[in-house]
Formats: sequence, structure tokens, C-alpha cells
Amino acid sequence: MAADTRPGSASAQPTAPHGHTSGATVLAASLMIFGGVMAIFEGISAIAEDDLFVATRNYVFEFSLTGWGWVHLILGFVLVLAGIAVLGSGALWARFFGVFVASLGAIANFLWIPYYPLWALVLVAVNIFIVWALCTGMHREAG
Repeated sequence: MAADTRPGSASAQPTAPHGHTSGATVLAASLMIFGGVMAIFEGISAIAEDDLFVATRNYVFEFSLTGWGWVHLILGFVLVLAGIAVLGSGALWARFFGVFVASLGAIANFLWIPYYPLWALVLVAVNIFIVWALCTGMHREAG
């Protein structure tokens, strides 16, 4: 039997099954959760004053290692929550919040470079990619 295509029927206006998220948005949300978990581990390691980190001298943005640990721990939790919000709802507020938190994450990891250079640069790149993917996803889905 043919599908009902009358103007008042439910099948007259097709809807996209995943209209609120694109591939870029899902990737950004997944990277936010991954980056947040990594920041949490980084924060825990710094709070425990692990021997993994480089001791720097005369650094302009020098906090104690424990202070940086708390910054990364809190930022990691917020990043995971933002990733879950973007993945779960795909709402515009969640995307803007994700862009804001990922930007803060990029800045924090940029300032963290003297303590753990390679990993900090990787997380800066991941956070910048998250911002790009969220903004690109918003632009594509608006059209």
C-alpha cells in the first residue's frame, strides 16, 4: 500500500531523524568528553604532585603545581558536562557553552605548555578543533 501523502498526514512533511546534530557536532562532543577526561587525569596527577611534570623557573603564569591541577580538574569536569550536553541535546546553548569551555581549555593548556609540553600542545589542538567543529556544525545545520 502506498504511503499517505495528503497535506494533513504525518508523512507529508519528512523530518530528519537526527536533525539537531551533524557529524561535526557529534565528533566535537566526543572530543570534548575525551579532552575533559584527559584534563581530569592531568589535574589529578598535578594535584598529587607527580614527578611527571617539568619544573620551570621564571615563568610568567607560574602557579603551584597543585593550583594548575585544580584548574585542569575543574575545567575537565566542566568540559565533560558540556560534551554530554552537546551530545545529548544538540541545543544551541549547549554548543555555545561548548565553544566557551573549549576555548578556556585551549587557553589553560597553552599556559600549561612549560609543565608538560607535548601533551599540552595536543590538547590545545584538540580544543581548537572542538571550537571549529562546533561552529561549523552550527553553520551547516542552520542552512
